[in-house]
Parts: sequence; structure tokens; C-alpha cells
Amino acid sequence: MTLWLLTVLAVASPRPNILFVLTDDQSHRTVSAYEDAYPWARTPNMDALARNGVRFRNTYLSPWCMPSRLSLLTGRQPHAVEIRMEGKYPRAVYDPKQTRFWPKLFRDAGYVTAQIGKWHTGIDTGAGRDWDYQVVWNRPGLPDNSGSYYSDQLISIDGAAPKKVPGYSTDNYTKWATEFIRGQDRAAGKPWYLWLCYGGSHGPYTPAQRHLSAYPGVKTEVPSDIYPPRPGKPSYMQTTAAWVRGADGQPHSGGPKGKTLAEGVRQYNQVVMSLDEGIGQLIKTLEETGQRDNTLVVYTADQGFAWGQHGFKHKLAPYDANMRAPFIVSMPGTLPKGKVVEAPVNASVDLVPTFFAFAGVNLPPWPVHGHDLTPLLKDSTQAWNHPVLMTYTARAFGSDTAQVPTAKAKKDLMPGGVPWWVSLRSGRFKYIRTLVAGEPEELYDLGADPQELTNLASDPKHAAKLKDLRATTITELGRTEARMVDNLPVTN
Repeated sequence: MTLWLLTVLAVASPRPNILFVLTDDQSHRTVSAYEDAYPWARTPNMDALARNGVRFRNTYLSPWCMPSRLSLLTGRQPHAVEIRMEGKYPRAVYDPKQTRFWPKLFRDAGYVTAQIGKWHTGIDTGAGRDWDYQVVWNRPGLPDNSGSYYSDQLISIDGAAPKKVPGYSTDNYTKWATEFIRGQDRAAGKPWYLWLCYGGSHGPYTPAQRHLSAYPGVKTEVPSDIYPPRPGKPSYMQTTAAWVRGADGQPHSGGPKGKTLAEGVRQYNQVVMSLDEGIGQLIKTLEETGQRDNTLVVYTADQGFAWGQHGFKHKLAPYDANMRAPFIVSMPGTLPKGKVVEAPVNASVDLVPTFFAFAGVNLPPWPVHGHDLTPLLKDSTQAWNHPVLMTYTARAFGSDTAQVPTAKAKKDLMPGGVPWWVSLRSGRFKYIRTLVAGEPEELYDLGADPQELTNLASDPKHAAKLKDLRATTITELGRTEARMVDNLPVTN
């Protein structure tokens, strides 16, 4: 722990609360504080949070929902966490003695721990073990209700039998969270950690009734590679086609009569409006209860989402358009205001050691793979030499990732047909290796080519950079206990 943070914690009394807000499938492009946001989108409360804190521009968490949560609960890369998906999607199981979640350690250290909202990490939600208080929509445990992202959710409180709850889910979660912040459902006099997991802005992108008329007549730029071919990219990228050109000349999803790209993006951003309102209510509640200055507020999403970029209408793929998420950290009086961090980070593993540093709690007894972000929070220009490793192994985790499946093993693919891959972001460059024999490596200069359109891997001028990032990727796979590191298919 840095001397600066020790000084801060010595002054702050009691120990800081932590409010961790995680949204679902929310691209950084939906937050108007971000430079490449949709020009008509407005998120005043998220923007205010950024003005009063530190905003990270290049944030990654995971290619999809479940692995990001695994990392956020363990501090480990998902390929090193033992859990198995079995039965009807999204059912998953784990042994809590083998796969331990760190909130239990916060409980042991005197924190009140709470989780509210979506759960996507095994049928065991940890009620009474990891959480003092839990109001949970358990998707893995309730597969028949797993599509009810915005209404008619089966909600369980502290492990009790689930009951259907009326109302718009985002508003419900905000209400329960503000009640907890005000002192309901928790012991007084203790610091608290609240993990608030919104279901928005996941599909089916259902806005609250009050937002249905928002953003009328908006237009959105059509990505240049929305239709194939996509030179320099692997085989699956030449057939990815979530969009078709309609008679009106516009991209449509699900066929020529499906929603246009502009209609889909509009609806997606309408959903974000209730999330933004929720942030406003949470901050207001912290202020009204005198807890704002002693509460670390963290806002991010489990991953981003592509709308037309590279032909996608989902996450999963190794490109920034599919993965980059908003990430804002605020604690007035402790952290600077209005700062922007350019360094790329993997928040899904980096947040865990950061939380432990702020709480003054010893790190978990198991190896964590992330890096404490305190230096960047203190000084946004701080040199940061930690590359960002990302892996995508579809529905396989832990020991099930030791052997890379063949291209014919369709059972190992998520919907969308994206094969396993690994990637590494280092500074302005990103390296991608599709884990299918004979596919090309990819190298992008995100400073010059932020849309990742030009693969530099075959350019002799970048041979040294390619070799360096390839080697660094192997090193990071080894450091993070990736069993597949010695079984990677040969590239083209």
C-alpha cells in the first residue's frame, strides 16, 4: 500500500464505504463524458460523477457477463477460476470451498457486505456467507426467468425463496440501494461495501415508460466495416453479418424488416437514461446522509457492446467496440476531480486489489492477477507498465480451458460464432491471437487506428512490435495461470 493511501486512511474515520455500481453491456459510447460518445446522448449524472472524480478512457473487463463477474469476485482471470456451466443456460455451479469470493474477507474484517441486483455467477449466490444482505435476481438459478431483465423478476432476499416483484428493475434496484445507504438492512457503525448490479443496458433494451419518446429522430454514423469483407481479419470475421442493407439503404438487424441501426442505438441509449437517473439518486442519498466524502464510488460495466462496428451486434469479440466500458472513480477530498487516465486497465481484476487497499484489508490468501489502481487515481499521468491481458474461452473456465477446442467444436462457442482468442493491450498497441490453427495474428495501433481497421501484423515495419507483444502475451498467460499457454494453436 502506498504511503499516500496509508496517510489518507489514517485521516479518514471511519474506514471508507465502497459503492460499486456495475451495469450490463454498457458501452462507453453511451456516456456523454466520453469523447467518442454518441453526439446526442446525454448522461448528466454520470458526467457529474466524472467531473468529481477520475475517468478512465481505456477500460476493459471481459468479453461477456459471467467471466467479468468471476474476476470481480476473485481478482483472478476467468481462465483461472473453477466454475462450470451445466444444464439450461445460464445455469452454472461451483464449489465455494474451492472457488472463494473475497467479500467474505471484508465481512471478516468488519465490513457490512451487500449485493443488490443481477447475479450471473453460479446458482450459489453466497447469501449469508459472502453477503450480510442480498436482494438478488439469480439468473443461473432461475433459467426460466433469466430473460426478464426489466420486469417480472423473481427476487430472493437473503437466500429466501424467490418471489416475483413488479416494477421496472432499474428503479427497483436503485430504491433498494438507497434504502441500504440510508441504514436500512445493515448494522450501524460499520463501514459497508455495496455491489449494485444493474441489468440495464442488456437486451432486450427495454426503456422505462418515461423514456420511450427520448432522442426523437436521432441518426447514428454507419461503421465503415459493418458489412464484410474485412481485410486482414480472421475467417470468422469475413462471415460475421448481424446487419443487412434494407431497401432504404440503412443497416437492419435480424433481416431487412428488422430495426434499423439508428433505431436500435436509440433504444439502447434510452435504457441508459434510467441508469443515469439511478446514479443521481445514489449520489444524492450519499450527500443527504453525510456519507459522500467517506464513500468510494466506482462506476463501470461488465463489458461494452458493438452496434455495427465490425459487423457485430453483441460483445464477445476482441475489439474495443465490443469490449470497452465506462469507468469512473470518485471520492471527494481523497481523490482528485476531473482527471482522465489514458493508460489501459483491466478493471475486472484491478479493482479487487484497489478495494483492499482503500479498505486497509490484507489481500486474499489466493493469488490475485490485477494491480492496485491507487497510483493512477492519485496521479492520472503516472507511468503504468502493466499490459492488459484478455482471454475469451466462451463457456469454459478454469481447468476446462486447458485444451483449446478445434474449430469444429461448436458446443464451445457462444451465440455469434466467435472462437476462443487471447489479446494484449500495451500502451497504444493491441495484439490479438485467434485460437484457431492457421488464422492470422492481429496488431493494431489504436492511436492511429482507433477503429481497428488496419491489421499491421504482416507489415515488416511492425515486426519487432509484433514479436514483443506475442512474447508478452505468453508471459502474461503464464503469470495468470492459464493452462492453455502450452497448447496454443499455430498462427498463420
